[in-house]
Amino acid sequence: MSSFNNPHHLYLFAMTNGKKKIAYGSSPEDAYESLKLRLTEQEIAEIIKGQYQRIAQRELHQHIHELG
Repeated sequence: MSSFNNPHHLYLFAMTNGKKKIAYGSSPEDAYESLKLRLTEQEIAEIIKGQYQRIAQRELHQHIHELG
């Protein structure tokens, strides 16, 4: 199956320190799972799973200052 049949998006997940983490996936849950693969347990604990924002790739430059 082609990956074009499953669109993917960028998600910004809020963190307890006020910053955001970026992840890529077909859904917020998928994106969160990809974060779990690349972050430590301590870093994952700082992410607020239910608070996310879906953004377009062309908008990423507007959110660079929020990333942590």
